Amino acid sequence: THARAHLPAAGAAAMDVAESPDLQAQLAAAVHALNHASHPSARLAANQWLLGLQRSPHAWALAVSLLASADHPSPSADLLFFAAQMLRRKIQSPDYSLPDNAAQLLDALLVAARRFCLAPPRLLTQICLALAALALRAEGGVDGLFARMPHLPDPALLELLTVLPEEVAQDESGDTGVDSATRCRFARELLMHAPAVLEFLLAQSEKPAAADGVPLHERNHRILRCLLSWVRAGCFSGAPASALAAHPLLTFAFNSLQAFFSFEVAIEVMTELVSQYQELPQAFLSKMPYIREVLLLPALANRSEKIIAGLTSLMCEVGQAAPGLVAEGSNEALSLSDALLRSIYCTANVMCSFF
Repeated sequence: THARAHLPAAGAAAMDVAESPDLQAQLAAAVHALNHASHPSARLAANQWLLGLQRSPHAWALAVSLLASADHPSPSADLLFFAAQMLRRKIQSPDYSLPDNAAQLLDALLVAARRFCLAPPRLLTQICLALAALALRAEGGVDGLFARMPHLPDPALLELLTVLPEEVAQDESGDTGVDSATRCRFARELLMHAPAVLEFLLAQSEKPAAADGVPLHERNHRILRCLLSWVRAGCFSGAPASALAAHPLLTFAFNSLQAFFSFEVAIEVMTELVSQYQELPQAFLSKMPYIREVLLLPALANRSEKIIAGLTSLMCEVGQAAPGLVAEGSNEALSLSDALLRSIYCTANVMCSFF
């Protein structure tokens, strides 16, 4: 079957059990009860059954079979989400060993990412998180994953590239059986692909509206999320300050401040860059008159708290990163000081209005 062609080598018996209609029906009923049962005892019983299933040896094959299912009607959104989530948890847990042929599991997840690239975002995110976890743990996982990426549609590729660098930090937060040397190797291997990732993001930022079925404002938000992940991973390490300041993705992030939908993540990108690269505040300081006149003053007039808070955070970061530049008293530095004082004054007034 189509599902069987992509199953990892888990043994014929596990495959047959996983494809059993009775087991799949039990699973569907348990997932439905967990999400929709009105009585707490029913949800508790469903959760216990699902935890037992996750520990079973045929859980790998069952989850992959569901994600690859060609049945009509297709499995419910809740069931597909649970299958992807179960794979991610089994990959990340130190209590389970990866299947003998991890490459087949990698291919199965990539097929699922292609298939569900325009599905509800939470399903695609779970599939990509499973791929990232597998790339961290499998031998040659990073290079193997990047070699297969050209076959992914852009929305799936963008989500996968977003969660990949996050896997390092996420793995540090709990007992996942991955040592620091493995995490460092994973981070180094990722950064070897950073130039290609930045080229991809730049190409995405230049695409026409709705070229891939994703609305332009949503795609721009996803590009910025992905860029933020890679900035935190150090994708611009070693780049000259002049080249970084003139990088078109930095311009893209700055221009995104004018779009309400992407404002917060654009602020995060620029704040992260300023905090990482000591030479960059000069470039931001030169933009302060524009930020003050075009963004801050209208936000102050409209009492737009989200915009005021975001710009205040960025301006504080610039001031902290380069106090010497501010002390020089240039027009840009005075503009920064004036804008910061205005925003603090307005914030104080808003806070006072609550008392």
